Amino acid sequence: MDIFTMILVVIGLAVFESINSIDNAVINAEVLDTVGPKARKWFLTWGIFFAVFVVRGLLPFIIVWSAIPALGPIGALTATFSSDPKIIGAIEAAAPVLLLGAGVFLLFLFLHWIFLETKRFGLKIEKFFYENGLWFYASTSLLLVLITWEALKVNPLLAFGATIGAAGFFITHGFKENAERAEIELKTVKRSDMSKLLYLEMIDMAFSIDGVLGAFAFTFAIPLILVGNGLGALVVRQITLSNIEHIKKYVFLKHGAMYSVLALGVVMILEGFGLHVPSYVSPLLTFATIGYFFVMSKKDIAQSLA
Repeated sequence: MDIFTMILVVIGLAVFESINSIDNAVINAEVLDTVGPKARKWFLTWGIFFAVFVVRGLLPFIIVWSAIPALGPIGALTATFSSDPKIIGAIEAAAPVLLLGAGVFLLFLFLHWIFLETKRFGLKIEKFFYENGLWFYASTSLLLVLITWEALKVNPLLAFGATIGAAGFFITHGFKENAERAEIELKTVKRSDMSKLLYLEMIDMAFSIDGVLGAFAFTFAIPLILVGNGLGALVVRQITLSNIEHIKKYVFLKHGAMYSVLALGVVMILEGFGLHVPSYVSPLLTFATIGYFFVMSKKDIAQSLA
């Protein structure tokens, strides 16, 4: 990977992580408004360390190590920069399973959003899907059957990766739903600042999974993922501190994040089945998708002020 592509990948990762974590930033800001200055300061210092270096730092490393245990801990960190034929062979063998699983996860994440989540409609087709929300369950089930069937023709382990991706989605989705109910409880029931901070760290972990799995559509180079996702996490913290009300006005940014999730999920599924996609495709798709809905949001703000 040349230096220009590496820079493009890091910027793409940072933009994707920032926009994909807007919901996280909103929750952070709302909960932090209910805690004392000392707890708020703790979260914005040690919380940043935990989010950037622990969650977004360890998670991609653990995923690669789990997918390719033969590499060992150091090998998992440096694998994509190694010229050792054994390491290259191990990555090539395990990459399709990881890519297909992550792609299914992201595809299901998008389908849940377009079918079931309340939103302002950015594209006309979104209204159709939302009005037929019950089809989410049939759609995901049929897609999983189709993807698994095709994967079985290639490699049973590839099919297993697809089912792991689906299971991962429903597990994390259940956790997020419980976290949303906990947020309501935090606003209505008196809780200690410590319990609120623990809640914020847990919800941050849940939201980080989407960004980390999406990162593998950009690159398998963990150092680049650490830099890109770390920059995105810092941006989210800055938004939490000072610009959250302004960001809320950009009502279609969430759309940009979710259509990026769709694009990255499709890229990963295609790569999982052996189709080569150049490294620059995922960043460019992210820039184009988020840019389009950013412009749409700007026009919406201008119209509301007119």
